[in-house]
Amino acid sequence: MGGLSSVSLALQSVLASLEDSKAENIVPIDLRGKSVIGDHMVIASGRSHRHVTAVADQLLRALKESGHGNGVKVEGLSGGDWVLIDTGDIIIHVFRPEVREFYNIEKMWQAPELDGETVH
Repeated sequence: MGGLSSVSLALQSVLASLEDSKAENIVPIDLRGKSVIGDHMVIASGRSHRHVTAVADQLLRALKESGHGNGVKVEGLSGGDWVLIDTGDIIIHVFRPEVREFYNIEKMWQAPELDGETVH
C-alpha cells in the first residue's frame, strides 16, 4: 500500500512552510531509534527576532491547515530568540543565528565525524 505516513506528511508540511517563510539553514534530523521525544527534529534560523516569530507563526498556521495542529505545544514565541514547536512526533526549533550557534543543539543529535578512523 506504500503511501506516506502522517508523520512523513507532517514533516513535508513543516519543511515546505519553513522554505516558504524564507527560514535559513534548515536541518531535518531523523530521531527514530535515537530518542523517544519524537520521530524528527527540524532546526532552522530566522534573520531577526521578527523573522523568527513570523516563521513560527506561519508554521503554526500551516500545521493547523494540514490537520497536524492538534495538541501542538509552543514556547518562546513572544521572545523571538528561540521558538520551540512540538507536535508530538516532530520538534521544530527556530532560532536567531547567534542563539543557534550558542546552543548548537544539532551537534548533539548528528553522528560524529570520524575522519576516516574506525571505531572498535
